[in-house]
Amino acid sequence: MSNGAVTADVLAYIPSPSQGVWHIGAFPLRAYALCIITGIVVAIWWGERRWQERGGQKGAILDIAMFAVPFGLVGGRLYHVATDWQKYFGADGHPIDALKIYQGGLGIWGAVFLGGVGAWIGCRVYRIPLPALGDAIAPPILLAQAIGRLGNYFNQELYGRKTDLPWGLEIYLRFDEQGRLDMMNGVSTGVVDKVVQPTFLYEMIWNLLIVLLLVQIDKRYRIGHGRLFALYVAGYCLGRFFVELLRDDEATKIAGIRINSFTSAIVFLAAVAYFVFATKGRETADQLQPSTVARPWPWQIGALRAAGAESEAASKAAAAAEAVPPKRSAEQNEAEAVADKDAETDDEDDLPDQQGAKQITDESEKAGSSVGESTTEKPDSTKSENSGNEPDTAGDNSTESETSDAEQGKVEISKKDD
Repeated sequence: MSNGAVTADVLAYIPSPSQGVWHIGAFPLRAYALCIITGIVVAIWWGERRWQERGGQKGAILDIAMFAVPFGLVGGRLYHVATDWQKYFGADGHPIDALKIYQGGLGIWGAVFLGGVGAWIGCRVYRIPLPALGDAIAPPILLAQAIGRLGNYFNQELYGRKTDLPWGLEIYLRFDEQGRLDMMNGVSTGVVDKVVQPTFLYEMIWNLLIVLLLVQIDKRYRIGHGRLFALYVAGYCLGRFFVELLRDDEATKIAGIRINSFTSAIVFLAAVAYFVFATKGRETADQLQPSTVARPWPWQIGALRAAGAESEAASKAAAAAEAVPPKRSAEQNEAEAVADKDAETDDEDDLPDQQGAKQITDESEKAGSSVGESTTEKPDSTKSENSGNEPDTAGDNSTESETSDAEQGKVEISKKDD
């Protein structure tokens, strides 16, 4: 059965793009480069949001990216060239092609390693903790890798062995304007060269699943001190190990095994070991701020462990503080006592006025009571009562002297009439 017949019989095959390069005048617009750039932008944007959610300063991720991205691109290219050196320095190779990064070929382990070196330099400059930064950008980095895999799709590279699975990937023959075969820069004529395992798609889906898993673990367990970054590395390596088993393109091999499989296994074990033995908990927001104290170097194991223990203690203290209502400080108590004392003083100042008003009211009531008693009692009455209900004699005029002149006149007229 010819390739054309296979294509006609199985309609579920995944077609490859007809081309991966579009020429705008003399400028070549490459899908691979666009995917890489898009992944970097998304990683910086999302990483910035995650860093601020953890309490870090705005703009820190972009500042660190100025160091990490160039280092990562160089590291990824160096790893690719070193592990596939025959393509560039072999009998039919062209060494100058090693600089043509736009044609594809970035080893993720080299990118992560040298990118980490660049991030570490940036963290030393801005004095922020590298492990905490790694936790913040771990899911965004893996998402960027998933986006970058689309560039392999446009370049028709990093695919697996031939297959007849319904989701197999069609690889087209591409030719340039002169009719010469050019799989990278040419345009497809629609002729299917082969149907292969879409390993780029497997890896992209695996990366997206690990991104979702990392986000959920981070929310539930509050991972910190670089342990989430270790989970990202371990998760990626696990998937990459099995993806490598499906590929049959040219690659450096050791004992018949692709070198990337060895790298995946070794890095996976190292990441798991770090996750197990690293400091637990998560850094507090204060620990993410730029520090005036120089942070330990990677080889200063004792200092790193001491800093980690201090961070863990601070994290536990912060969690305990959230569970218990904050105590009032001495200054707050003193200020409240002063305020209460001032309020009492104001009440005491108002007391004489209140007493004076009450005395006036009492005197008015006394006057009214005296008038009523004088007009109703007999002239030979020997007792009178004042408003305070105190005994008084008939010959005592003290009560009458406390009343007004008008009231006294009325009393005297009443007595004369009687």
